[in-house]
Amino acid sequence: MSDFGVRDVERLLRIPRSAILGLVRAGFVSPKRGERREYRFSFQDLIVLRTARALRAAKVPARRITRSLKELRRHLPESVPLSGLRISAVGDNVVVSEGSTRWQADSGQYLLELEVSVADGELSVLAREAPQAEEDAEEWFNRGVRAEGESTERARGAYEHALELDPAHLPARVNLWRILHEASQLEAAERVYREGLRISGTQPTLLFNLGTLLEDAGRRDEAMGAYEAALRADPRFADCHYNLALLYEASGNQQGAIRHMAEYRRLARRNGA
Repeated sequence: MSDFGVRDVERLLRIPRSAILGLVRAGFVSPKRGERREYRFSFQDLIVLRTARALRAAKVPARRITRSLKELRRHLPESVPLSGLRISAVGDNVVVSEGSTRWQADSGQYLLELEVSVADGELSVLAREAPQAEEDAEEWFNRGVRAEGESTERARGAYEHALELDPAHLPARVNLWRILHEASQLEAAERVYREGLRISGTQPTLLFNLGTLLEDAGRRDEAMGAYEAALRADPRFADCHYNLALLYEASGNQQGAIRHMAEYRRLARRNGA
């Protein structure tokens, strides 16, 4: 396969369509057009797209990214070499290894370790966390907690940075969601939780909080679905039973309302509430 469509790029690189098109508009790649005027990306385009995406996420200045990627693309082979290809961006250097040959792209202060590997005709991409990323994420989470009494914006920035370092950091995700929810930024808050569920799977706390957000947005059926999913993951989640009971009552399902309210009261008694 000598070129790739947008859907292929989404699947191979796990980058959403909107981000791919944004990188094209920013001039990082210039894909060809197919017979129907659709974008067709080359092998080099895929490597440059993934590298550009990672460097932008690391907040590397656009001019530095452009300079580095121009040099990187100039040296990339036309197709997948039989020996395989590995690109590593670590510290200040982007190093390309093709078999026993190694060369260095234009330098820049990158804030991540990135690997793109191609071997036997298959492309795999791995953005590797720097050592001690979990500790760094916890430190940024604690900064966010300390900042909440002084500046919501600073707290939000700290939580967002913690999630960049460790996307599975649940407390940072919950606190960021709460800040967005309280600011009535419901779409942004929902994205935070959808991403968390994609990473962590059926996490009951994420599902419960997503349910409350969907309720506030007037999407009752979706809220009920989120609460029910949370209860499948943790049947003893008392607050889920309570919220579901109210939603069932509002929708006219008295039997469901009675069942969930009874379960809520049973769990509340057990927990001493």
